[in-house]
Amino acid sequence: MIKKVYVGMSADLIHRGHINIINEAVKYGEVTVGLLTDKAIASYKRLPYLDFEHRKIIIENVKGVSRVVPQEELNYVPNLTKLKPDYVVHGDDWKNGVQKNTRQQVIDCLAQWGGELIEVPYTKNISSTKLNEAVKEVGTTPEIRMRRLKRLMDAKPLVRIIEAHNGLTGLLAENTDVTVNNMKQEFDGIWISSLTDSTSKGKPDIEYVDLTSRLATISDILDVTTKPVIFDGDTGGIPEHFVYTVKSLERLGISAIIIEDKIGLKQNSLFGTDVEQHQDTIDNFCHKIAVGKKAQVTDAFMIIARIESLISKAGIADALKRAQAYINAGADGIMIHSREKTPDEVLSFCQEYNKLDNRKPLIVVPTTYNRITEKELSQAGANIVIYANHLLRSAYPAMLKTAKSILEFGRSYEAENNLMPISEIINLIPYGEKQ
Repeated sequence: MIKKVYVGMSADLIHRGHINIINEAVKYGEVTVGLLTDKAIASYKRLPYLDFEHRKIIIENVKGVSRVVPQEELNYVPNLTKLKPDYVVHGDDWKNGVQKNTRQQVIDCLAQWGGELIEVPYTKNISSTKLNEAVKEVGTTPEIRMRRLKRLMDAKPLVRIIEAHNGLTGLLAENTDVTVNNMKQEFDGIWISSLTDSTSKGKPDIEYVDLTSRLATISDILDVTTKPVIFDGDTGGIPEHFVYTVKSLERLGISAIIIEDKIGLKQNSLFGTDVEQHQDTIDNFCHKIAVGKKAQVTDAFMIIARIESLISKAGIADALKRAQAYINAGADGIMIHSREKTPDEVLSFCQEYNKLDNRKPLIVVPTTYNRITEKELSQAGANIVIYANHLLRSAYPAMLKTAKSILEFGRSYEAENNLMPISEIINLIPYGEKQ
């Protein structure tokens, strides 16, 4: 009787290590590959470059693979319980790190029917980190980048976005990561904020900085990143102009534009009712959404409606009424904004919003109510969280401190401890291929 062999893998960037594992597995019997879904992979590291269907086709055509089944989570147990393989074959690199507990679960599960774990020595001179870096160096295409945001929303309970306002902050958003409980945490995408873009140019946040100037900022960021980008479109302008904004952004590979339902001179929402601000009528804003959707070419680009009802003190009922109307008009998502110090009104909105039959992804921006955690926001129903201005806000105090120190002491020595070493700054941006 032919023995059953199970091999779990991500198989995003196929290399000889994967082939070696499959070749070893074939020696023990008929090989079933449990291919981790995008959601399973994103639960412990970055979203795979290739989506599940592309990876499945590739693995199905690898010699020695009898069939491919989806593995819906990092935990092997559900698939193993269903298939009851005689052997599980895996590289021995999972004895430590994030998959250590997964390995023990496999051993315990196999013991129930006398199955055996076969561990193959890790293939030397293969570095996933280096492979990922090589892919980043190659870059991405507008279409791949644009579609990545929807893939992330399908794969992750909460998509984490941070503001960037130039190429350097784009690099920070692209490359910054930490390890928490053996899990790699990083930002999923980039928010190009009108506030930080205009402020970094020394201009007020009143839609004074025109689209041509803002496209230059986008270009600087796209040049050095691969992650999806959400564009802060302010009010979107008049519908006739909004059509061309949509076309321009879609052509560049931007994943989404967020426009707010206000009219008149743009004032930052965090001023609230301290300054004169007016919401657009529902009909007018719905018309703007509709013409924008009609102008786009792909199904990947998203127009997200930002509701200012909580800012203007119009209340949750008004916000919900607008959300329903904007979704009916074609909005691909809803952003709810608040300037309160606590998340109470946002959470109340979330509770009611989740009851909508045709609910779309919900975006939140916890700038003022910043004590709430990502886990709590996700549990409330948020799909995307945007850290909308934090890189610029952290940079300015540091630069001001240095400038004052130089003025106070008449030299830069006292400021040196607050500065990046000159050897690091000149090597921060690679010059290209070394000669």
